[in-house]
Amino acid sequence: MITTEAAVLTAVNEPLEFTEILVDDPEPHEVRLAVSNVGLCHSDLHYMTGTVSADLPVVVGHEVAGVVESVGSAVTTLRPGDRVVGALTPSCGMCRNCQVGHSTQCQRVTRIRQRPRPAFQLLDGRVVHRLGDVGAFSRHTLMRENSLVKVADEVGLHVGCLLSCCIITGVGAVFRGAEVRPGATVAVIGCGGVGSAIIQGARLAGASAIVAVDLDDARLAAARVYGATHVVNGAADVAAEIQNLLGDGVDYSFEAVGSARTAATALEVLRPTGTACLVGIAPDGTDLTLPAWNFFFSEKRLIGSYMGSGQAQEDIAQFARLYQQGRLLLDEMVSDVIGFRDIDKGFEAMKSGEVTRIVADLTV
Repeated sequence: MITTEAAVLTAVNEPLEFTEILVDDPEPHEVRLAVSNVGLCHSDLHYMTGTVSADLPVVVGHEVAGVVESVGSAVTTLRPGDRVVGALTPSCGMCRNCQVGHSTQCQRVTRIRQRPRPAFQLLDGRVVHRLGDVGAFSRHTLMRENSLVKVADEVGLHVGCLLSCCIITGVGAVFRGAEVRPGATVAVIGCGGVGSAIIQGARLAGASAIVAVDLDDARLAAARVYGATHVVNGAADVAAEIQNLLGDGVDYSFEAVGSARTAATALEVLRPTGTACLVGIAPDGTDLTLPAWNFFFSEKRLIGSYMGSGQAQEDIAQFARLYQQGRLLLDEMVSDVIGFRDIDKGFEAMKSGEVTRIVADLTV
C-alpha cells in the first residue's frame, strides 16, 4: 500500500478536495499505474454536478494515460516502465457478449470489478470510491491488466489519454456501432470532444458528406479541421438546413450531447432507412418521446453506442497507429494542458466553445 495525492469529490457541485489517500497493492491481475495525464470529460461533470448519481466520496476522472509502476503476480503482458492508456470497459473475455465481440457489454463486469479490499481509502480508513473503477484524478491508481493498452513512445501521453475514452467512443461509434459505409452522408450533433472524434471517424470511413451541428460557431470552425464538409448552427431548423445542403436527409446521424431534444433531432435529420446513433450520456431520468411513424413508414433505426461498441484493446491499438500515420488528429484536439490542481478551472473552461479537450498533467 502506498500514499498518494488525489482530487476527491466529497459533495456534488462543490470543488474537488485535494488530499492524501491510500492506494492498495495490485491484486494478481492488476497493475498499479503512475498516472501522467487525464482528459477532462463531460461524463465526469455529470457526476460532479449530480445529474448522474455516484457514491461519495469518489475520485472521478477516467480518460487516463500513465506509466506502469508495479504489477500483480499473474500479470504477463505488462512490466514496470511501460507507457499505457486505459481501455475503460473491463471484460471477462468468456461470456456470450465478449465472445461475439461486444466486450463493452460484458455480462460479468460486476464480478470482475470486485476486490477483496478497497482500492482507495482515506488515511483514516474510510473507503473512497472510483468512478468506473478507474479514479484517474489520483497520482496513482489500480487497473486490470486487460484494461490497459501499451503505446509506442511516439504517442505522447498527453494526447494518448484521449484514446481511452473520447476517441474510442467517437470513432468506435462510427465503425463498430453504426457501421458507416463508404460514400454515406453523416450528421454529427454536438461537436465537443466526442463529436469531433465522430467527425474524424466519418472521414476515415469515407463519408461523402459530414454535416457538423453545434450552437457554437467556434466549435463549428474546428469541426472543419477534423473533416466536416458542411456546418449548421443548431439554433436553426437543423433538418431543413440539411435538406437544403444535401437535397435529402442523411444516411447516419450521431448525437453527442446527451439530451432528449438532440436525440429527437438526430432522428429527424435522417432520410428514410437512415440510422441515428445516440452516443452522448443523458442525465438520470431522461426519457425519449419520438414519433412512431419514423420507424414504421420511414424504416428509420435508432441505436445506442457505449464506449465504441467494440473491443477496446484492439481498437485503441489501431487508433494509435492511425495517429502515428497522421490520419487521426489528436494534437489538434488538445486545447490546453493544465496542472493537477487546476482541474476545477479546467472544467469551467470546458463551457467555452473554443475548447475541444483539456488535459490535466498529474506529474506537476
